[in-house]
Amino acid sequence: MKAPQRLQPLIDEGLVDAVVRQLMSGKEAMVYVVRCGDETRCAKVYKEADKRGFRQAVDYTENRRVKNSREARAMAKGTRFGRKVTEAIWQSAEVDALYRLAAAGVRVPAPHDFFEGVLLMDLVTDADGDAAPRLSDVDFSPQEALRHHAGLLREVVRMLCAGIVHGDLSEFNVLLAEDGPVVIDLPQAVDAAGNNHAQRMLLRDVGNLRDFFGRFAPALLRTRYGEEIWHLYERGMLRPETELTGRFEPDTRPVDLREVLREVNDARMEEATARRLRVRTPRQ
Repeated sequence: MKAPQRLQPLIDEGLVDAVVRQLMSGKEAMVYVVRCGDETRCAKVYKEADKRGFRQAVDYTENRRVKNSREARAMAKGTRFGRKVTEAIWQSAEVDALYRLAAAGVRVPAPHDFFEGVLLMDLVTDADGDAAPRLSDVDFSPQEALRHHAGLLREVVRMLCAGIVHGDLSEFNVLLAEDGPVVIDLPQAVDAAGNNHAQRMLLRDVGNLRDFFGRFAPALLRTRYGEEIWHLYERGMLRPETELTGRFEPDTRPVDLREVLREVNDARMEEATARRLRVRTPRQ
């Protein structure tokens, strides 16, 4: 097919040899099958902000850093330059997450290059070598649903151990490759420790998987994997090899307000002492 305008710079640079066909048009990007030497890959062409169905909600962009204060001011004012910076950060978030997760052993498409707003990565294929379908397009037996659900929970745990929450995980953002599910679409990924909404997003991601696979294996609908995973993560007890049970009992014991106030007062006293020492210490 004729190369779309956005892919022509990659052809000029020798990163892409030919565009085979359009694979899909999503809420945030157009995806094409391309030839790169002897390899068949996919090229994800990000849509401009005003043409995207997925908005950059502040929940997702919280704590994403910029290079300097000029960029931060421009983003806050919403200037043309600021919008350009915001868009670049949004796109690079997926690139950064893919490299980070691939290094952690998470089943994501291996990234190869990012140039002029286009992400080159592996094409995920099925047993016949064709583009793999989304989970939403496949029916499962109860046994298959349980197996794939367990596999994806392991990926969620690996992601969280790598410090990342997908943020928009569902049956529409997972491809069923020949050797199992592969997680895709990560521009909305958030830092688990640095985003105040990470817990809610993790619970929603796991809940989406539960609800989808629960259509085929209803026993999953009674599980509480999301709460269990986050509980272990908060306490520093989560590992990629952690065996999950799907059970979670919240701590309903009453809060000891006296103990809380005691800890607050102790912290204040320690800070006051440290402040006095700083004041007394002569500058060198």
